[in-house]
Amino acid sequence: MMAGNLGQVTASSTVFLLCDVQEKFKPAIAHFNCVVQSCSKLITAGRILGVPLLVTEQYPKGLGKTVPELDVQHAAVVAEKTKFSMVVPEVDAVLEQLKPRVAVIMGLEAHVCVEQTAADLLARGHVVHVVADAVSSRSQEDRLLAFD
Repeated sequence: MMAGNLGQVTASSTVFLLCDVQEKFKPAIAHFNCVVQSCSKLITAGRILGVPLLVTEQYPKGLGKTVPELDVQHAAVVAEKTKFSMVVPEVDAVLEQLKPRVAVIMGLEAHVCVEQTAADLLARGHVVHVVADAVSSRSQEDRLLAFD
């Protein structure tokens, strides 16, 4: 793939992935409210443009559901998970169906679930974008190390 194509994000070839933005993380995550605001903007834009949204929730029985500030009712899938990567069978089935070239990831935590999801999607040949202001971790250091 040519480097000039790496930045192109089109509605027809892209999926948005929202990773584990859940109620119990609120007190523990650096800049949580800012991340939620950025995720909300992306989710709204994606809905308007017709970009499919895939959502995961890490152990929702213990960590709660996706925060109510984020409207994910239009999501193609909202999948529970108990592993780091978002690429669980329910998400994988939607990816196989849609066959997106580009994946845009937002959510928590940068150095664990977001990073593992990005690695899994890159290994499958997707172009991956991680939205810096829509991703965080418990500490700023973990967040910045994940971006590196």
